[in-house]
Amino acid sequence: MLSYAIKRIAQALLVLWAAFTVSFLLLQALPGDAVLIKFLGSDFGLDPNVIEQLRFSYGADATLAERYVTTLTGFLRGDLGYSLHAGIPVAEALAPALPATLSLAVCGFIAAFVLALLLTWLSFLPGMAFLHGFFRSVPSLLVSVPVFWLGILLIQVFSFQLGWVSVINPEPWEALVLPTLTLAVPIAAPLAQLLIRNFDAVLASPFVVTARAKGAGQHWVLLFHVARNAVLPVLTVGGLLLGELLVGAVVTETVFGLNGLGRLTEVSVDNQDVAVLQAIVVMAAAGFVLTNLVVDFLYPVLDPRLRHRSGVLS
Repeated sequence: MLSYAIKRIAQALLVLWAAFTVSFLLLQALPGDAVLIKFLGSDFGLDPNVIEQLRFSYGADATLAERYVTTLTGFLRGDLGYSLHAGIPVAEALAPALPATLSLAVCGFIAAFVLALLLTWLSFLPGMAFLHGFFRSVPSLLVSVPVFWLGILLIQVFSFQLGWVSVINPEPWEALVLPTLTLAVPIAAPLAQLLIRNFDAVLASPFVVTARAKGAGQHWVLLFHVARNAVLPVLTVGGLLLGELLVGAVVTETVFGLNGLGRLTEVSVDNQDVAVLQAIVVMAAAGFVLTNLVVDFLYPVLDPRLRHRSGVLS
């Protein structure tokens, strides 16, 4: 187990380093200059010589290699840099925006799994065979729905038409309802598709036939025999979908006007605040890597076949 854990952690650190390096190079290649955007043509009355001194103090005149080493060592020390636009350390700029995004991401992730399980259960529910085809086709429809369009549609229907959820000065729980649904739907669709295929495969397994021959009912078979085996592969896909969930959270926050990382990303892009964008990219990559690392550790524990085959816990 120790060697397996060390190997997976080393791979995770390698992915994080690659994400940092690629994002750093791409952000440094952006046209324009954040210092000029902030100070040139502003009301500060600064002449070009003063601006050059500011560029030097912010390290904008350093070579690409020097900026890379400085930024990387800063991240390793927990120093995320300095936001030129906000005039404060990046950590202070992220602190008020992070809770809103984390709340939305967690709620969206849970809602996506619940919705996927519900669609899968309805696709196999006894006594509703005439609707199985309909429920099986719903995920294919949901996966093609754009996030921004879905958010606007939900606002129009549930806020303006029905008046069930307020989008103007909402309560804390109200502010999460529609964004959570908007984020959960496109994530739930591929999960439901995978679950339905896994249910079909497991239902054809010999142990399910044996359970039915012993008199087990359809509900019992689905819950205690099929679901337990069919849900395991969804763990891996759920980890892979985390990246899509984080990107969807940024778009969703913009649609609903939430002050999370999405809004901060939008402002940072407009002002080419590279330090903030670098931190957001690395944070998203860290969340993606951490989730997949947890899945890698849980999978051998939950699946005895994989444990014995790979000797992970031996």
